Amino acid sequence: MVNNVPSALSIAGSDSGGGAGAQADLKTFAAHGVYGTSVITAVTAQNTLGVTSVFELPTNLIEDQIDAIADDIWPSSVKIGMLSTSAIIHSVVGKIKQKHLDGCLVVDPVMVAKGGDRLLQQEAIETLRGLLVPLSTIVTPNIPEAEVLTGLRIGGLNDARSAARIIVNELGAGAVVVKGGHLEGDPVDIFYDGKRIREMSASRIHSTSTHGTGCTFAAAVAANLAKGKSLGIAVRSAKNYVRQAIFYSFPIGSGHGPLNHFFQFRNRLYP
Repeated sequence: MVNNVPSALSIAGSDSGGGAGAQADLKTFAAHGVYGTSVITAVTAQNTLGVTSVFELPTNLIEDQIDAIADDIWPSSVKIGMLSTSAIIHSVVGKIKQKHLDGCLVVDPVMVAKGGDRLLQQEAIETLRGLLVPLSTIVTPNIPEAEVLTGLRIGGLNDARSAARIIVNELGAGAVVVKGGHLEGDPVDIFYDGKRIREMSASRIHSTSTHGTGCTFAAAVAANLAKGKSLGIAVRSAKNYVRQAIFYSFPIGSGHGPLNHFFQFRNRLYP
């Protein structure tokens, strides 16, 4: 079990359109020079226009995938995305603990797809809050996800700060980034590590190529952590990576298109 390069594991759903989920995670890992592995939790039929169907994999198959990776290609970090049911969350959390994969765990609490399709069952919310969030090194919710996790109505930065404190101080996350893209004006992300709150602001990039931004951000954090960067640097680097991936995106499909995960190679790989 020797890795010559840093390795990161994505535990997430499959996006047939390639813009989000495990596909976005693997692209992000590769763009950061990190070897990516994956555990698929669900298969979705989707494109830039939305999700048409979802098939959740049996928990025994999910567990077998985790065993296969942990027993041979040890990940330096783990990024968790779509876990749609309580049974799947219980299964994944149990395996993470058994295989001691919780040392560097980035949790993106995927609840709703870009087009509005629900990806987390209502019955699984409390399981996510009670089992997975306390295990995390960092949680990366957007505003609607932070509202579900905390029960707060987030209408501005003060509310986002309050939500961040609840997620760490009450729900037990190691740290949190409450992403501010859903609020009016230029987005401000709230980063709280249990010691102090930091605001990460940037001008808004107006683009329809935003499918998979949440997955990509969390995967970039995981990739940076796998490379040994501190949590603060990993978060800021991930934010910068996502902004450039949006800025250098190009049209794909008729709806919310994907990011350009390989923007640094755009003169050779993509336009």
